Amino acid sequence: MPGLTTRFLIIAVMFVACLLVSNITAVKLIEIDGYVLPGAIVIFPISYIIGDVLTEVYGFAKVRLVIWLGFAANLFAVVSFAVVGVLPAAGFWTGQEAYDVILGATPRILAASFVAYLIGEFANSYILARLKVATGGRMLWLRTIGSSIVGQALDSSVFITIAFWGILPPKVLLTTIAVLAIAKIGYEILATPITYIVINWLKRSEGIDHYDRETRFNPFAVSRLQD
Repeated sequence: MPGLTTRFLIIAVMFVACLLVSNITAVKLIEIDGYVLPGAIVIFPISYIIGDVLTEVYGFAKVRLVIWLGFAANLFAVVSFAVVGVLPAAGFWTGQEAYDVILGATPRILAASFVAYLIGEFANSYILARLKVATGGRMLWLRTIGSSIVGQALDSSVFITIAFWGILPPKVLLTTIAVLAIAKIGYEILATPITYIVINWLKRSEGIDHYDRETRFNPFAVSRLQD
C-alpha cells in the first residue's frame, strides 16, 4: 500500500477539522420546519462524506488511522477547554458563563459524543469497504448511501440514547433520533454528485483504487496501515 500522500493528509485534516467544528457548534440548537436539531447538522455529515472518500480510494486501514486521529484531536480539545475553564478568570472578564455554556459540555454529553462517533464512523467505513468488494467496485452510490444510512442511524441512535435517556420521553427520544438520522442521510444523498467527482478525481490523481479483500477489520489496530 502506498505511503501517506499530500492529498491524503489534506483530506485527513479536513476530516478532523469537521469533527472539531461540529462538536463546538453542536451546542446551538436550531429549528427547521418545527424540528429542533443541533447546529452540528451543518458540518458533521461532511465527516461521513470524507470518510466515504477515504475508504473508497485508500481503504479501511488508512481510514481507521484517521478516525482515531479525529478521536484524539477531539479528546485533546475537550481536555483543553476544561483546563482553561477552571483557571481563574481575570477580574474584568465577564465571559465565564458564556465560555462554560459553549465549551463546557457535561460528561454525559461528551461520553455520548465519543461513543457515537466511534461506532458510527467505523460502521460506515466497514460497510462501504465490504460493499465495494461485494459489488466489484460498481454502484458507488449504493456504497456511499448504504453505508451512511447504517453509520448515521447508529451515530444518532447511540448519541441521543446515551445523552438523553431518562430526560426525554421515549416517544420524543425516538422522534429525535429519526429526524436527526434522516437529516444527515439526506445531506449525504444530496452530496452524492460531489462525492463522485472527488472520488474519481482522487483515483486518477493518486493512481489508487483500493479493495479491502484481505483486510482484517480490527478497529484497534492503529499501529498498522495495512491489516
